[in-house]
This record gives sequence, structure tokens and C-alpha cells, in this order.
Amino acid sequence: MHATAVDKKYPLNALEQFCHRVLAACGADEPTASAASRAMMHGTRFGVDSHGIRLLGHYVEALVGGRINRTPQLKTVAGFGAAETIDADHAHGALATYAAMDRAVAIARQLGVAAVAIRNSSHFGPAGAYALEAARQGLIGFAFCNSDSFVRLHGGASRFHGTNPIAVAVPVAGQDPWLLDMATSAIPFNRVMLYRSLGVPLPEATASDAQGLDTTNPQQAEMLAPLGADFGFKGAGLAGLVEILSAVVTGMRLSFDLAPMMGPDFTQPRQLGAFVLALLPEAFGDRATFNDGMHRYLSELRNSPVRDGSAVMAPGDREWRTASERETLGVTLDPATLQSFEILAERYHVPLPGTGSDI
Repeated sequence: MHATAVDKKYPLNALEQFCHRVLAACGADEPTASAASRAMMHGTRFGVDSHGIRLLGHYVEALVGGRINRTPQLKTVAGFGAAETIDADHAHGALATYAAMDRAVAIARQLGVAAVAIRNSSHFGPAGAYALEAARQGLIGFAFCNSDSFVRLHGGASRFHGTNPIAVAVPVAGQDPWLLDMATSAIPFNRVMLYRSLGVPLPEATASDAQGLDTTNPQQAEMLAPLGADFGFKGAGLAGLVEILSAVVTGMRLSFDLAPMMGPDFTQPRQLGAFVLALLPEAFGDRATFNDGMHRYLSELRNSPVRDGSAVMAPGDREWRTASERETLGVTLDPATLQSFEILAERYHVPLPGTGSDI
């Protein structure tokens, strides 16, 4: 296989096995390898490629360098009523956040609502992966995490907030969950990296150069714009909310105090915080009423009038469609990811993922 073979389709299960094997080979324990692979595959399966398997090489570098603890011991360090705090022992962010959401779901089943704060975590990838875990178990899930400064304020000319994602997933009886997964920046930083790899221009009003001026050239992007373009104060405000929940409430580092995700130092833990919520719908009324309400809401939304040449979708509709297609057809790897996989395969003596049908 060669890095020029970008027309190949790779089955999702083969990609997940490759990620898991590489992570295990670099010294990650089984819970870490499983959680990190699972989170990356969420991104790849749902078309959030910026937060998918392209992160494998980055995670290996962080695990080997010492930034991420390869054998962490998570523990509960505080609790009051329906709230708990987990110290993740500098675990991979996926391991920490899946564990936190599992705990939030367990508490919410007893008390109706639960909030779990996470200390000493690391980059967790696609926020939607953790919210979706709650929805798959019949609860409403929320996930928040701040990240190192890469987003200017509205009207600002320097990096201040991170991309600070918000994700919410809601169960829908007999259907795929309603799923919102959004950065509070106009686009996530990893999308800039992906577009650099692909040589694709960025959308308008999503990134700025070193002077804070808009640019569509991914090579010149030195910071991101807040969500909202001319109304970017809304995105900046939402980023601040995520900052408060993830860093202030947890006592972890604010975005502008975090070591850059991309290094160069991969030896020191980044001390990231994160925050998850779980709500049990029947704590507020009966489940049948909730189910009926979601069905009617989504039916009206999807069948509402549209402008010429346009369509309306509920949050998650596009992602579920992409997931179905990729489950059947597999995934094309961008050139940088394919080259990274080849290097990792050789370094750790792990067979490259098998290929499906060519297109």
C-alpha cells in the first residue's frame, strides 16, 4: 500500500482494529486503547473526520512522550447529591469522559439528573461521542470541554478561547438520537489541519491570519473566528460558558493557560478539565409523553416548508446518513492520515488496515 492510494475504501472495523493495535503496541492499557479507538471511530463513522482516526499519530506521540498516562487510575475525589468529580490521572480524554458519562447515567437513573466534572484529563476528540452514550441508554446527555487558545474574541486579534465544543444527544424512540455536536468557534482547529492536508480553502469568516484579519488560506490561518461571523459575540459567549464548566468549576487550566495541543512539548500533562450532564426524561414526566413529543417535533421539523434548492435537517440527520454510508462502503483516508498509518504500521509492526472495494 502506498500513500498515493487515496482512492481506496477502508472498512470501519479494520480501521478500528488498526487503531486499537497501534495504541496497545505503544504501551496504552486496554481501557485506554479501547476508549481512544472508540472515540476516534465515532468521528470517522459520523463524518467528523477532523476528530477521527487522523488523530491516531498525535495520540501515540502524547502517550509515548508522557503527556497522556498510558495506565491511569481514575478515581472519584468529590461528590455532593447528584454531582461528582473524577480525577482522571492524566488519562486519555476519551477514557476519562466515557467513564464520567457512565457515572452520570448511573446517578441520573437514581436521582433524575447528574453532573460529573473531570479533572486532569486530556484531549477527548469528538464531544458528540460522549453525549451519544447517554442517549443510547435512554437519557439526555451533554458534554463540554475547553481546549488551548486558538479562537479570537469577537472583534479580537489574538487567541483567547479554545474551540470549546458543546454536544447534546437526545433519545428518540425507534429512531436514531437527535445529536448536536458543535464547536463554539466557526470551525474546529482540526479542520484547519485537515484542509491543509487536502489543499482545500477554508470557508469565509472562519479563520484569521496573525493580524486577526479573515483568511480562507488554511496555511495562513493563525487563529479561528468565533461562531456567528458578524454576530460572533454569541459564539464567544458560548465558548465562555464551556470555559466556566470545564475549567473554572473543575479547577483546571483555562484555555490561555493550556499547553498547545500540537506541542512541541509532549512530556508534560496538560491538565484539561471537562464536564458532562445526564438527564432522565421520566424524572420530569412520563416517558410516553416525552417520546410522543420528540416524534412530533422531529416530524414537523423534517416536513416543514423549505426554500427552493434547500433542505431542512434535524441535528444529527446528516451524521446518521454518513454513518450508514460508511458502514456499508468504508472510508477514504486523506493523504496525511494514510502516510501516518504507514509510519505507525512499520514502527509498531502492526499490519495496515485491510481495504474494501475501490471506487
